Amino acid sequence: MKKIISFLVVLLTSFNVFAQEEVQMADQMRADGKIWVVVAVIAIVFVGIIAYLVLLDRKISKIEKGL
Repeated sequence: MKKIISFLVVLLTSFNVFAQEEVQMADQMRADGKIWVVVAVIAIVFVGIIAYLVLLDRKISKIEKGL
């Protein structure tokens, strides 16, 4: 039990150290306004995946009802 707790403490503190670094590329993209292009592309990809899964679920439901 002590090993698990110590592992979790080390893991959480290491995440905290990485979170404090500043990323110059992200700051530059934010300053140029290009970050919104990245956000839009990611949103479009997620919407496409969700739409595909919904259509696939409908097709599978029709096949299940037919059998």
